[in-house]
Amino acid sequence: MSGLQISSAVTLPMEEIEITAIRAQGAGGQHVNKVSSAIHLRFNIASSSLPEFYKQRLTRQRDSRISNEGIIVIKAQRFRSQDKNRSDALERLQDLIRSAAATQKTRRPTKPTRSSKKKRVDGKTRRGKVKSLRGKVRDRDS
Repeated sequence: MSGLQISSAVTLPMEEIEITAIRAQGAGGQHVNKVSSAIHLRFNIASSSLPEFYKQRLTRQRDSRISNEGIIVIKAQRFRSQDKNRSDALERLQDLIRSAAATQKTRRPTKPTRSSKKKRVDGKTRRGKVKSLRGKVRDRDS
């Protein structure tokens, strides 16, 4: 694999991604203590060849996988195979970088319609009547 394809114009060289095999956590029996099937992926945003646009967006993102130093840390241990975990970690890195490029649609506030206001008030009135009927008979005004 020569690089990680982010978009049609942006490809990330694999040399910039540090991948380490570690032992997976959790239960697993005898085999789990001998095999390093989990993957620990580290990616430094600042020293990468990503365009400035991506770097700025990624460092501004509030994500637990991005450290204060600007290093993305992804731990993949979903699968029992090291190869599957490696491809899973790379896919998650790809998704994270792509999500930084996506721009959210600006929200345009709208006013409630006349009928929706009427429905809301009618519902409140109905609910108030139900609650008033729960009281003692002498407390009722009708």
